Amino acid sequence: MIRTQIQLTEAQAAKLRRIATERGVSLAQVIREAVDRLPERDERAERWARALAVLGAGRDVEGRTDVSVRHDEYLAEAIEADLRRGRRRT
Repeated sequence: MIRTQIQLTEAQAAKLRRIATERGVSLAQVIREAVDRLPERDERAERWARALAVLGAGRDVEGRTDVSVRHDEYLAEAIEADLRRGRRRT
């Protein structure tokens, strides 16, 4: 592991200490878990942005999309993709 030093606000430190105490783990462990989640959250946001862009590109000749008809199907596909990647929705 790499040792590092960070600065937190009092409120941030209090939140992290509370979480660590509730879970019975170290403050460092809580911070490592939070750092691990950040890329997953960013990746999920990027996937949603791409999905919405694709949906917007799928217009018919009159400029309408089929999202109003197939929204459940599109949502299910996005959820299944997350599950295949071993990620759960939060």
